[in-house]
Amino acid sequence: MAMTSDVHVRDLRYFVTVAEELHFTRAAERLYVSQPALSKQVRALERQLGVELFHRGPQGVTLTEAGAALLPHAREVLRTWAEGAAALEAARAAARGTLVVGMSTSPGRGGLLPAIRSRFTADHPAAVLRLRQVTWDDPTAGLADGEADVAFVWLPLPDPGRYGWVVVAEEPRLVALPEGHRLAARDEVGLDDLFEEPFLALPSSAGVLRDHWLALPERQGRPPRIGAEIAGTEETYEALVAGLGVCLVASGNAPLITLGGVVTRPVRGLSPARYALAWRREDEQRALVRGYARACARVVVGEM
Repeated sequence: MAMTSDVHVRDLRYFVTVAEELHFTRAAERLYVSQPALSKQVRALERQLGVELFHRGPQGVTLTEAGAALLPHAREVLRTWAEGAAALEAARAAARGTLVVGMSTSPGRGGLLPAIRSRFTADHPAAVLRLRQVTWDDPTAGLADGEADVAFVWLPLPDPGRYGWVVVAEEPRLVALPEGHRLAARDEVGLDDLFEEPFLALPSSAGVLRDHWLALPERQGRPPRIGAEIAGTEETYEALVAGLGVCLVASGNAPLITLGGVVTRPVRGLSPARYALAWRREDEQRALVRGYARACARVVVGEM
């Protein structure tokens, strides 16, 4: 067993071709190799197997008994390998034809996804779109680890030089409060009113995005009080109703958490939230990535 374990598919192909031609020169022509190189390779195979596969005599080349025994099995290996290579190529082609779209919450926003999908599939009818839901632990929604090809994300992104993006929506950041909260009676809240409030925070792995939703840049060095960590919409709603803290939310996502017992109020002095479709810069030349980004840009311009 040991002596046959490292036989290459190429060597079997050489053997089968010589066995079919029973002529080294014709076999070499079929294989696009030189005749001496082919002879040398077959000799090496015979040494490795410890048997002669061909009689080489003045009358020409004939198979030995060992060669005749090996031939059907060698043909079977080559046939199976060809099927495997074809399956691999089909898988590669399918992967090239599939675009994975990452997101942490559904974009909603006036049917954005269906509008992009219809424009994208008009240009790429054979492409398959797969949506991938990602937790709030990953602010890149699957881009950083390659789980997604494009992704709907909130800016800022960590390591922004790695990514390109198109802004899909720019929305005011509101504060979400339990309806019994002392600030809920106001029509509008000042940012300084919130500095002493416990905040619901994204997981620390969200990095700069966690800071953004805690309004860290606007706090002028005052550290936030963290009431609880949140990693999804339902958790956020439950934490708000339980009075564990307040949180900032983009106006487009407000309907996801104002389900009863929770209200949102505008905040003075706060920059807007920016929602974007992003991709890795190294993938900018991929046809499907470019096509989806273009479809997205056209939908956004159309909406504006």
